Amino acid sequence: MDDLYQDRILDHWEHSPFRGRIEAPDAVADGYSKLCGDALHLELKLNGDRIAMIRFDGDGCIISQASASILAERMEGKSIAEAQRLDGPQVLQELGIPLSPARVKCALLALSVLHQALGEVEQERESNGVA
Repeated sequence: MDDLYQDRILDHWEHSPFRGRIEAPDAVADGYSKLCGDALHLELKLNGDRIAMIRFDGDGCIISQASASILAERMEGKSIAEAQRLDGPQVLQELGIPLSPARVKCALLALSVLHQALGEVEQERESNGVA
C-alpha cells in the first residue's frame, strides 16, 4: 500500500473534521453492516439544493470510518444531484487503495447511508410539493 494513501486514510480516521453532529439537521440516516458490524450515523444540513454541512458518527473499522470522512469532505458544498450521482467506483477510487471484497462493503457503507439520507430529503420534498 502506498504510504501517502495509508497516511491519508489514517488521518481521516483519527482526525476527521466531519465527525460529530449537526444541530437541527435536515436529513438523518443510519447504516449497519451485518457482515462486519460497522455502524454509521450521517446528518446533513442543506442550503437549498446544496449540502451545506455533512457530519457523521459511527463505530467500525478504519476503512468504513475513513471512507465516511473522505465522502463528507468531497460532498460538503456539492449539490444534491451531484451527491446522488456519486457511485461506488468513485468512492473506491477516492480511497486509492486496493481492497478485498469484504473491505469494499466497509468502504461503501457511507455512500449507502448518504444515498439513504438524500432519498429521505427527496421523499419529504415530494410530499411537500417541492420539486
